Amino acid sequence: MRAVKLWSLLILMGPLVASCYVENVEEEDYLQQAGSNLRELLHSYELWYVDIDASMGTGEVPFLQRAFTVSFKGGALYANNNLVGFGKTGNGYGIPVGLFNTEKGWLNIDHDVDGLWGLEVFVVNDNTIELYDGQTDTSYFLKGYQRANFNYDRIFYDNLQYFLQEYDLWEKVYTSEEGEINAFDEENFLQFYEDGNGGGFRSSLDASGTNLNEVSWDYMGRYQVFNLLNEELVKAVTLDYDFMDNDYFELYVINDRTLELYHTGSGTVYTFKGRGFITYLKSDGSQRDKKRIKSSNAVMEESVKRKR
Repeated sequence: MRAVKLWSLLILMGPLVASCYVENVEEEDYLQQAGSNLRELLHSYELWYVDIDASMGTGEVPFLQRAFTVSFKGGALYANNNLVGFGKTGNGYGIPVGLFNTEKGWLNIDHDVDGLWGLEVFVVNDNTIELYDGQTDTSYFLKGYQRANFNYDRIFYDNLQYFLQEYDLWEKVYTSEEGEINAFDEENFLQFYEDGNGGGFRSSLDASGTNLNEVSWDYMGRYQVFNLLNEELVKAVTLDYDFMDNDYFELYVINDRTLELYHTGSGTVYTFKGRGFITYLKSDGSQRDKKRIKSSNAVMEESVKRKR
C-alpha cells in the first residue's frame, strides 16, 4: 500500500476549501508524485490500461475496477468498460463516463455514476502510473499506450469470461448435423453473470425465438474459461451444472455478437447469438454487474481439438 496516507476534506472539481494530512514516508517509498505536470502526463498517452492484477489493497474505486482502459481527453474521462465493440467504440477510447481536473496536483474525478473522487498520482516509470485512493488505501496501476500500438485483441481474448456476461442471454441459432446426440442439444439459451465468486450461468430449454423477458431457466451452475496450449484465439469453457455432469466446450468468437461452442464429448458445433447488450457503466450489486477481479485463466492441457 502507499506509505503516504492522506486524510483530506475535498471539494472536487473546484477549489480546495480545507485539508489536513499526516505523512508517514518510509524509506522504500521512492515513487514521485506527478505534481504540476499531472495534466500533461495524463494526456501523454491516449489509452491507460488498468492492470487489475497489479492492484493493491482491499478497497475499490468502482469506475477503475470495471474498466479495461481509461482515457483523459481535454477535461473528459473516457472508459472501455465493455469488450463488445472494444477498439471501435468511441474510436477506441470507449464511452464518456465523467469529468476530471488536476487542480492542486490531484486527479479529481466527477464520475457520472460513482460521484466525486480525489486520487493521488505517482510516476512508476516512463509509461506506468499509480492511482492511489487514500480513503480505502487502495492503489491501481495504469500502463500508457497509443491507440495505434495497443493490442485490443489480446485484451479481448484474455478477458473472455467478461465478454460472456455482456449480453442478457445467448440464444442458440444453429446446431451442426455432425455429432452425437447429447443432452445439450435441448438447451437453447445461456446466461452468464457475476456471482461473487467468478462466474455463474443458467440455461433454458425454452423454444428458440422465446421473448427475452419470458425465458424460464431450467438449470444453473458455474462456468470457467481456460486457456489452451499454444492457442491464442481459442479458449475452453466448462459448464459445471449444480445437479448434472459438466459440459466441456471449445469456444470460438466469430464476432462480438456471435460465438461457436464445440462440444468435445459429442463432436457437435453450436452457434449462439447475443441478445440484450449490456452497457456497463453502473454497478448496483445485482447479479448482472461486471466487476473485474484478479485472475488468470488456468490452462487445459488435454483437449479434443476440433478439425476445421
